[in-house]
Amino acid sequence: MPLRIYQSLWATEQRRPGVPERPVAERFDRVRDAGFDGMAIDLGAMDLEAARAVVPEFNRTGLKGLLTAFPTSIEDLRPALRLARDIGSPFCIVIGQVMPLAVADMIPVIRGWLAIAAEEGVPLQFETHRNCITNDLFSTLLLMDAIPEMRLSADLSHYVVDREMMQPITSDYQDYVGRILDRSDSFQGRVANRCQVQLPLHFPQHRVWIETFRAWWRQGFQSWQTRFAPDADCIFLCELGPRDYAITDQNGDELSDRWAEAHLLKQWARDDWTAALATDMMRQ
Repeated sequence: MPLRIYQSLWATEQRRPGVPERPVAERFDRVRDAGFDGMAIDLGAMDLEAARAVVPEFNRTGLKGLLTAFPTSIEDLRPALRLARDIGSPFCIVIGQVMPLAVADMIPVIRGWLAIAAEEGVPLQFETHRNCITNDLFSTLLLMDAIPEMRLSADLSHYVVDREMMQPITSDYQDYVGRILDRSDSFQGRVANRCQVQLPLHFPQHRVWIETFRAWWRQGFQSWQTRFAPDADCIFLCELGPRDYAITDQNGDELSDRWAEAHLLKQWARDDWTAALATDMMRQ
């Protein structure tokens, strides 16, 4: 079973005042040369027109494509799905910007997006993300019960902050996260604590959170490996965002090297994937 590790184009931005961003082509080359399998386009960080302009970079570099959409209506998802096809994205990740208050009102929204995705022939995964229809862990669990065909992309950092989870993680929260992982068909790399969504990975005080997230990734990988064929690809997306996701000092400088941390996440994901495979083999 292959694990495919992607980098986010948004995560390659520096956003340093007065410093121009590296050209997109250069960033694609850097990601390819670093051994990543693909690049993800985030329509929350660039508009559809700008995203279409980078489509040739996938063919030029050989990087596989992945798309995250932020639809503000049911029909707004359709052009994003067509872009997903253009870059060879195996599915479209949705961070839905239609956000009813009641779960009963969320259900037809999710089903509407699923219907359009079926028409366009692009599978959907709903990201566990704040400020969207899956903003809250509890309501997402209820949505999962109501819509068995709803699949997820697990970025657990958002739910650690959403629920202000404390160490040690309670058995109830471990069970809830397990249910999320069992419904997740891809995974995203970021480590959070109860107050900060993206922690620097080299600070010793964050070790307990790194251990927690890596245990969750192994659990998610094990679940994934039991649900998919041996030749299927599992995608792990490194998505360490620029400021304000990245924590900065009094001068506005980031406290960590996100590019170096993306390499670290890549290695951790590969190690945890291998550990998950070994655990599954021992159980057989």
